[in-house]
Order: sequence, then C-alpha cells, then structure tokens
Amino acid sequence: MDDTPCRVAAVRDVGPDAVAIDVESPAEFDAAPGQFVKLTFEVDGEAESRFYTVSSPEVGDTFEITVGIDPEGTVGPILADLAPGDELTVSGPFGSDYYEGEPFAVVLAGGPGVGPAVGIAERALEEGNEAAVVYRDDDPIHGDRLDALADRGAFVRRLDADGDLDAATADALAAADADPQLFVYGFADFVDAATAAVEAAGGDAEGAKIENFG
Repeated sequence: MDDTPCRVAAVRDVGPDAVAIDVESPAEFDAAPGQFVKLTFEVDGEAESRFYTVSSPEVGDTFEITVGIDPEGTVGPILADLAPGDELTVSGPFGSDYYEGEPFAVVLAGGPGVGPAVGIAERALEEGNEAAVVYRDDDPIHGDRLDALADRGAFVRRLDADGDLDAATADALAAADADPQLFVYGFADFVDAATAAVEAAGGDAEGAKIENFG
C-alpha cells in the first residue's frame, strides 16, 4: 500500500512512556503481526518518516502499533498528542519476519519488541496454535495483554535488565511441544543476547525471524 491517509481510531496508554495507537485499516490493507508500516508526518515543513511494527493480532477494521514516546524526539510529541479522528499517512506493510501460522511461536522481545510479541502470541492462540513469550525490559509495558496470554495457556516470562535470558529462553524452547518457530524483536544488543541464548539452549538461531530495531 502506497502512502494513504488513515484516521486514528483510539490511543491508549500501555505503560511508561508508551502508547498503543489503533488506526483505521484501508480496504486494501493486509498485514500480519510482526510486519511494519511507515508513518509520515510533516514537521516544520519537512516530511519525517518512522517505521512501527504491527502489534495487533488482526488488521480487519483497525490495526495497532505500539510506540515508545521520547518527549525530546522529533516525532514523539506528535504521537503523544494524537486523538481519535486525527489523520496519519501510512504505507506498507513491509518486512518478512512475521507470524505465518506456525504451530508453536517462541518470541523473544526486548523493549518495544513486546508489541509484535503480544500480537504474534495472540494470533497464534486464536488460530489454535501455541505461543511462548520472553520479554526483557526495566520499564515493562503491555502487562494486561501478557497476563491475558498467560491465563490462556501461553508460556510468559518477564525479565528486568539483569534477568537470566539464557534460562528463560531455554525454558520457553522446552515448553514447545511442536517444532518451534523463533522470533526475535528488539534493539541490536538484545538481538545479540537473544540469539546467543538460543544457541546456548540448542535452538535454531539461524532459522529465527529477527527484526533488529537498530
């Protein structure tokens, strides 16, 4: 989908300095959790674009993105001030590292990577499949959705920055009663730590679907 005006349907606080934004889906829009879209804004007369990963399990009527807000950033204050009815310019989706109906999804998420993590896990459970989420962050978000996933039978492990990622990853892989598809979402240091944890646990790091946020 090329640049398309889309209206904001809802904006919700989901934790410290983070919001989930529901955007009305154009008729031709189709995406899976883990793909990403480009949002373009006008800032001081100049176009500014940012990429955000889809964090909703479905995109039929609306799709959701989860956004960390940097009050000092160029785009953060604009996103923080959005309200239902406001208009965004959206293109996409992009990316090939997304959920495709795998029978057991194991998602390792750092920081904002929890957005696609919860979307993938929810989609997997809705399709009758299974999911595990390991999430590391000192300021966790999407707590309600993670709790709901655990209540529905998903493996969920939350860690702070000093948490044992190796042990949590090994436990998540051990929980899989089918050949797991591994997903990793986060910034570069987390991606490196997560893939090392997978290798230490004897998992398939080379077969992982990875989105490095930089």
